[in-house]
Amino acid sequence: MYTQSDQKSLYERSKAYLQADHTVHSQAPAQQHADLCDLIIYHEWRYYIQNDPVVSDYEYDQLFKLLERLEEAHPELVSADSPSQRVSADLTEDFSQVEHLIPMLSLANSYNAEDLNDWDASIKRFLNIDPDTDLDYGVEPKFDGGSIALVYENDVLVRAATRGNGIIGEEITNNAKVIRSIPLRAEFSKYGIHRVELRGEVLIRKDVFEKMNAKRAAEGITLFANARNTATGGLRIKDPKEVAKRGLEAFIYTLGYATDQAGNNMLNQFATHLESLELLEKLGFKVPVQERKLCNNIHEVIDFCNYWQQQREGYAYEIDGMVAKVNSRELQERSGFTSHHPRWAIAFKFQAKQATSKLLNVEYQVGKIGSITPVAKLEPVQLAGVTVSSVSLHNEDFITSRDLRLGDTVLVERAGDVIPYIVKAMDELRDGSEVPIVFPKFCPINDTETPVELLREGEEAAWRCPNCVCGQQDLQRIIFHVSKDAMDIDGMGKQIVERFFELGWVRNFADVYQLDYAQMAQLEGFGEKSATKLQAAIEKAKKNPISRVLYSLSIHHLGKKVSKLLAAEINHVLDLKDWQIEDYTKIKDVGPVVAANAIEFFQNEHNIELLQQMEALGVNLQQTEEDKPKAASADAPLAGKTILFTGSLAKMGRKEAQEKAEAAGAKNISAVSKNLDILVVGEDAGSKLKKARELGTVMILTEYEFLTMVEGG
Repeated sequence: MYTQSDQKSLYERSKAYLQADHTVHSQAPAQQHADLCDLIIYHEWRYYIQNDPVVSDYEYDQLFKLLERLEEAHPELVSADSPSQRVSADLTEDFSQVEHLIPMLSLANSYNAEDLNDWDASIKRFLNIDPDTDLDYGVEPKFDGGSIALVYENDVLVRAATRGNGIIGEEITNNAKVIRSIPLRAEFSKYGIHRVELRGEVLIRKDVFEKMNAKRAAEGITLFANARNTATGGLRIKDPKEVAKRGLEAFIYTLGYATDQAGNNMLNQFATHLESLELLEKLGFKVPVQERKLCNNIHEVIDFCNYWQQQREGYAYEIDGMVAKVNSRELQERSGFTSHHPRWAIAFKFQAKQATSKLLNVEYQVGKIGSITPVAKLEPVQLAGVTVSSVSLHNEDFITSRDLRLGDTVLVERAGDVIPYIVKAMDELRDGSEVPIVFPKFCPINDTETPVELLREGEEAAWRCPNCVCGQQDLQRIIFHVSKDAMDIDGMGKQIVERFFELGWVRNFADVYQLDYAQMAQLEGFGEKSATKLQAAIEKAKKNPISRVLYSLSIHHLGKKVSKLLAAEINHVLDLKDWQIEDYTKIKDVGPVVAANAIEFFQNEHNIELLQQMEALGVNLQQTEEDKPKAASADAPLAGKTILFTGSLAKMGRKEAQEKAEAAGAKNISAVSKNLDILVVGEDAGSKLKKARELGTVMILTEYEFLTMVEGG
């Protein structure tokens, strides 16, 4: 439909409008109108047909708003084929087309409290309600999946369809039938309803999506880009058996149409939107429960939306916003619709997690075991409220698999609203000036005259510097050694270590424990108080259990778990210099690769001397009580029990709670099932609590009750 040249031009023109470029905004209104129509139609095609957008939802919405404002100022420009006169389309030729019983319209969008307040005020003006009168609103998640319409007649599912263009969708009944959360039968007839059309969203749980991609990776198959595309693509697979493999689920969020045998409207029996959702829940449909709220005014709506913006990453499904609806059906009917959206509902869009940027350069970093990590330098871009300009490219295979080139326009996403990563290069926007990224053969960090050739071992993805001569690897090891997860030296963060390294005060682990605190107190911006505080933290770290010491040594593949297993088997850290591979591998969960790396470390005389020096400086290398095996006695308070924590705990973090449970003889598990003995609930406990109650076999404890049980008070 579009050539590569067409797409590049459309993308660049889109950016020009979004960046308020004078060259486009100074054009005649008719030309701007034609431009915006072309751009919006293109982006709808990329999003709905290709499932491969090149702009964020927010950017698309901004283009649509520009069009709406232009048409409001120049009504003579409005045409029947303007995107403002219809809802977006996703029709293909793969499935037969069916007409919805009522149109599936889009939603107006909001992005902040001001937008929601304006919407609240506009509703009241339209309904001629006093501005100070509070309205009830139902608020629920805006699921990020594929929209679906379900028709039931005589209690039986007779049709399922995609949203399509809002009027006509694609008939996908056979595919919908393999989605287990969609009932094949529902007793609407109990409520006098003969024919009904429901609206919902088809999704994939985040954990299911991750497992699916992990399996594809193991099989050498191309990974799915994201959960949304995987869900929408699943709806269009022609073989229902293949659809079933996707693990799709459907949330129903609206009872849009209901009539009796004679064709009379039966929606009027529900006074509110939430009442109709409660009916659907009774009939066995998956509806938002813990995730929805009846808000008594717009201020509660704003608070609930902001709450979910903070909680979105912990939620089991992808959501890109919240939807607020006037709860009263009578007021909904009075409010009516525009050609594009219902007046009585609005979407609150979360801050964008995806955006496009330019890949300007690649820099390289060295890790504590010598791994070379490429880092992309991007044109700064806003993602979820944070400016992103650097993104890890992980390794050479990551660059190759995505065919990344310098000068590429790339799609960037903030995973977990924390770690940004590059989803893909927009190769259709290339103009030939892009340069392939060639991974270096020699250490790019090394600033000495002695080049060091990089090494890639076995099936490892990373290239490593096997012989660091510039000291950068030592620096990274020290940074890790003092970190919270390792020796936990409070006040000695990355910047402090880098400063001490630059001054020549620390060159290895032992140097950390023989710092000159009087000299430190003279440093600009440090002072005697900071020096004394750091000294206390270092003295405290010297008494750490040896499991922490082992983990802090940056032995390749030696993680926290194995460090604890080894610490339980030795009296002294240096006992390991006499261990052979069979001494390691006889321990459950310790494999030959870890064993080989540990043996290599403890057979290195320099490392032994370093540990001896640390011990001479007061660092504990003897097994502590904390290191000893914690085989729970039969009379331990939770001996043999399985336990799970849910909700927000007040007196401790989740990790601390799990450690207390293990110390009391319990085993932590990750899900509510018949195998669960104890559920400890904090504030805002959700679906896990509900499921545990339904099972009836789970002991449910408050945080206080748990602490009393394991600590005696």
